[in-house]
Amino acid sequence: MTSVSLHTAVTQTAHEIETMETRGAAPIAKAAATALKTQAVEPDYETPHSFRATLRAAGRTLHETRPTAVSLPNALRYVLRRIDGETIPEQRSAVAASVDEFIMHLEHAQEDLGRVGANRLKNGDTVMTHCHSTDAIACVETAVLQGKEITAIVKETRPRNQGHITARELTEMGVDVTLIVDSAARRYLNTVDHVLVGADSIAADGSVINKIGTSGLAVNARDRGTPIMVAAQTLKLHPETMTGHTVEIEQRAETEVITEGERAAIGDPQIENPAFDVTPPRYVDAIVTERGQFPPESIVILMRELFGDGVDEPWVEP
Repeated sequence: MTSVSLHTAVTQTAHEIETMETRGAAPIAKAAATALKTQAVEPDYETPHSFRATLRAAGRTLHETRPTAVSLPNALRYVLRRIDGETIPEQRSAVAASVDEFIMHLEHAQEDLGRVGANRLKNGDTVMTHCHSTDAIACVETAVLQGKEITAIVKETRPRNQGHITARELTEMGVDVTLIVDSAARRYLNTVDHVLVGADSIAADGSVINKIGTSGLAVNARDRGTPIMVAAQTLKLHPETMTGHTVEIEQRAETEVITEGERAAIGDPQIENPAFDVTPPRYVDAIVTERGQFPPESIVILMRELFGDGVDEPWVEP
């Protein structure tokens, strides 16, 4: 049997993902799915078996570029799990259809998510935000477009001050914004109707991995009785956590926290700068996705429906 080489669309896409020419959860997922479709429809294959084997090989090549990026394996799972049919034309059609469906959902995901999240916001509500999340902002923007008056208390979110981006974008859409330092959050929670945050990823038990400081805000919000809404596209679901996989918490550069001169002046202490923390599901009221809103404990059902049982790695040779 003659093996089929990987299409240049696959190798080029892999290179662009690995070198971060293609970055961001949605662009990475779309690029990988599109490359799989090209691999499926353009080359000639000798047998249905060679078709499946080559698509798996393409999936492996893409997966190895950024194995810790949540959206990449999710895109591969979505497409490769749906290869169906006894003949090559049937298999080609199945891959093309699954990619088209995946990209259609992807392109409308944030808009759909915004509508779901906006339904939880009432006219006159005040939200408190942490860090910068386009999904969270989409909820507010949709509410504003619906004619609701929304105000926001925006945490600056040290050390990189991503809250400044949130403040600017909300102000530009007509939201009355108050910017506060992170440590002032508890003082203002009594005047807040919702804490609204995004997510870097979401575990199978409903735990939310997000910018450092999210978990502390969630504990304070629960103590004050303020509901916490997490806005995250389904690309952020982390199926591997169904098998006990632990999400790695990235440590970022010490210079984000303090300059070398400032550090030396206070005795050269050790500096740690974790990028994320984990908020347990008991502190989260709702996870808002483009497919609806879910209590955190039930997010695993959606995860299985979309991506399999978590141990499924369809790019691996059987």
